[in-house]
Amino acid sequence: MRNVISSNLSPEDVTAISTAVGQLEDLIKDKLIALTEEERIKYGSINEQNKLLVNKIYDYYKRSPTLSTADVDWVEFKSDFESREFLESTLERLKSIAYQMESTKTLHDYDNYHDALLDYSHAQYKKGAGANGFTEKVADLKQFFPRTKKTQDPDSSS
Repeated sequence: MRNVISSNLSPEDVTAISTAVGQLEDLIKDKLIALTEEERIKYGSINEQNKLLVNKIYDYYKRSPTLSTADVDWVEFKSDFESREFLESTLERLKSIAYQMESTKTLHDYDNYHDALLDYSHAQYKKGAGANGFTEKVADLKQFFPRTKKTQDPDSSS
């Protein structure tokens, strides 16, 4: 059977990626927050329209600070704004990487599954030919291929 994916990460790639992910986890440890479901509901997220409002307010502050209220801590506002921009762009990059990883994994799963079916068919053939060991292998693998018994529809009985 022809595999749908032939590219594989080298052992060096796997090590480098694992190391980089570990470094990322170490960098963000105790610096990022994981909200509970209740907190997510409480704080919500601002929609695109409200993001535009935040951007416009910040624009006004930068261009005409005299038009901005002194009730806002603008140093904190700027810090929050820059952090949000960084986190949002980094999150999009990570989502793209995660999507590519999921897609690649799906193709590897597909290849593995179809090769496993091919091997099972081979084992059934060898069992039928009386080759040693294949009766046990087929019996062991049969659990993954449950046969459902057809039940007669009670309304269709005559």
